Amino acid sequence: MRLRRRDRRGDGHLCRQRRATRAGAIGVFGSTTGLSLVLGPIIGGALVDGLGWHSVFWVNVPIVAAAIVCTALFVPESRAPRVRRFDPVGQTVVILVLGGVVFAITESKGLGRTSPVILGLLAVSVLGVLGILGYESRRVDPLLELRLFRSVPFSSAILMALFALCGFSAFLFMTTQYLQNVRGMSALTAGLCLLPVGALVVVLSPFTGRLVAARGPRMPLVVAGSALALGGGMSLRLAPATPLPAVLAIYLLFGIFLSTVNPPITNTAVSGMPCSMAGVATSLASAGRQTGTTLGVAISGTIVGSALTRGGTAFISAEHGVWWMVLGLGLGIAVLGLLSTGRWALGTAALTAALFEEVDRGTDRTAPVGRR
Repeated sequence: MRLRRRDRRGDGHLCRQRRATRAGAIGVFGSTTGLSLVLGPIIGGALVDGLGWHSVFWVNVPIVAAAIVCTALFVPESRAPRVRRFDPVGQTVVILVLGGVVFAITESKGLGRTSPVILGLLAVSVLGVLGILGYESRRVDPLLELRLFRSVPFSSAILMALFALCGFSAFLFMTTQYLQNVRGMSALTAGLCLLPVGALVVVLSPFTGRLVAARGPRMPLVVAGSALALGGGMSLRLAPATPLPAVLAIYLLFGIFLSTVNPPITNTAVSGMPCSMAGVATSLASAGRQTGTTLGVAISGTIVGSALTRGGTAFISAEHGVWWMVLGLGLGIAVLGLLSTGRWALGTAALTAALFEEVDRGTDRTAPVGRR
């Protein structure tokens, strides 16, 4: 019995060490992730001006090849104690749901919001969500581990990841359109206007990771949400003749947002989770980011619509809807940041962690028979 207690203490200490190390690594991850989002328009602008628009796709080939080689050479294997089985049905249904929603959003302007195609796609998406809830809850190794959502910090992290990248991708989409179509800048010059954002991400993201490790995610999340909301609100005042220094000052708010949002979101997603579930929780948070990025561009393009080609005052008037959305997303992140870091929320994370520790030991009594 004493030996078991010592072993548990040793496991707990090791897990705490891993969490502390992970918090620092999350800061570096946030820095590189945020920087890549900002560098995209800059490098893309240089490629479009110099080599044509086809080059922005060809440049991915050597990058992906280098990533594959470096992963094979330098990334050590890391697996959970129990290997999870492939879930082709879950993956197919999730693809149908996300694809249906995105297509319905992007085509609703042209086909009409009440057209049979749009309504049919939305109906398929709703049925897909119901199917996921029914099927995944009965599967031994589901693609979406629904019981994770009993943790308020985890559920909030998924929503915050979706809100964050939806807001930032909307910012990137609208900014490139505004700088090129309204102000008449070249693709490269428009990209260079985002350099201050990239500089802030490089400088502040590692600091945010250390702050999260030392004091928790609440303050960075509130700062991030406030910065996004303020950036959306200030962008409502943009006009064709707004002085460029004032425009760049507004962009700095989005740099502060991106620098402070990624590390605490990932940390919140794995807060209190047993080490065996950290990978699943982190991957779902990453999926929330990717979904948010797709939705941000789709929704922004739908709101702006035909004003993209008219430019000038027509575009400025149309883009107000996007900035109001960004403002609302920022407020949502701030509220969720406060909610997910309170005592009650952390208690739900502890209960969820205890549940999965029972799953790992094979003593979970709450799961259906097929999942034990």
